[in-house]
Amino acid sequence: MNCVKRALLAAALNVAIPILAPAQTLPPGVPAVMPFDIPYGAPISLAQAQKVAAAAAATASRWNWKEAIAIVDPAGQLVYFERMDDTQFASVGIAQDKARAAALYRRPTKIFQDLVDHGDPNFLSLRGVVAADGGLPLILNGKLIGAIGASGGTSPQDGVVAAAGAAALK
Repeated sequence: MNCVKRALLAAALNVAIPILAPAQTLPPGVPAVMPFDIPYGAPISLAQAQKVAAAAAATASRWNWKEAIAIVDPAGQLVYFERMDDTQFASVGIAQDKARAAALYRRPTKIFQDLVDHGDPNFLSLRGVVAADGGLPLILNGKLIGAIGASGGTSPQDGVVAAAGAAALK
């Protein structure tokens, strides 16, 4: 009986192995390299987060935009938050959501906005996706240390504010 079981198992494995073997070529449209595969670094420090937020707030002030600015670590946990006077209250949570999405997905939230704009909303079922400009990963020495989220203006305005903050790390 043991010999029969072994023979059946061996036959099943011989059939399954070719099915599980990797394909020699990828289907059209499938990238060979993982996109947005940014390695994780040490989480952003409070001093770095304050510097990023200050640069973002300075840009918003220059244009008289009222913004909420959130800085998170690579896990999407809030490190620093700033809300400018008279910023709409909804922007408090939106800025944090944008920062969290940029950190967790390791990509700018504008990418999700662009997908919606081009008629591809399939990713919207993914947890925590925000399809609006204003969320950017914060990368230092090639590693993801956190993300910034800005909200309060139009999507492009939020993107300009977040970009100013991200640029302060360099």
